[in-house]
Amino acid sequence: MTKISDASAMKVALVMHESVRAWQKANGQPIAPTWGRAPKWMKASSVEAVKWRLINPNASISAQHDRWMDEKKKDGWKFGRTKSGVKKTHPMLVPYGDLPEVERRKDALVNAVVDALARPMR
Repeated sequence: MTKISDASAMKVALVMHESVRAWQKANGQPIAPTWGRAPKWMKASSVEAVKWRLINPNASISAQHDRWMDEKKKDGWKFGRTKSGVKKTHPMLVPYGDLPEVERRKDALVNAVVDALARPMR
């Protein structure tokens, strides 16, 4: 397990968030707001993803998605056709196997960014 400070986790989360934005744009998906304009819940979710990946470095991509779904459901989110922080709905609150390929690749991108930036250099 790799420990990371809150400040370092926030830096990695920022890069991860902006990488996801680029992926969304490249694939014609709705684009998340920039990190500076992202709501607190979105930033907190990204930081938690970084920390979880470091605690679980060998976990599958589907396990990361399952963790994310559990986090969302505990916070009162439910499946919805559109993503809404106000209504707490999200179209990707489905089992990993039911995700479109573009979303599974986005999840792989998240793990790759964390692996590249948050783990100690060899």
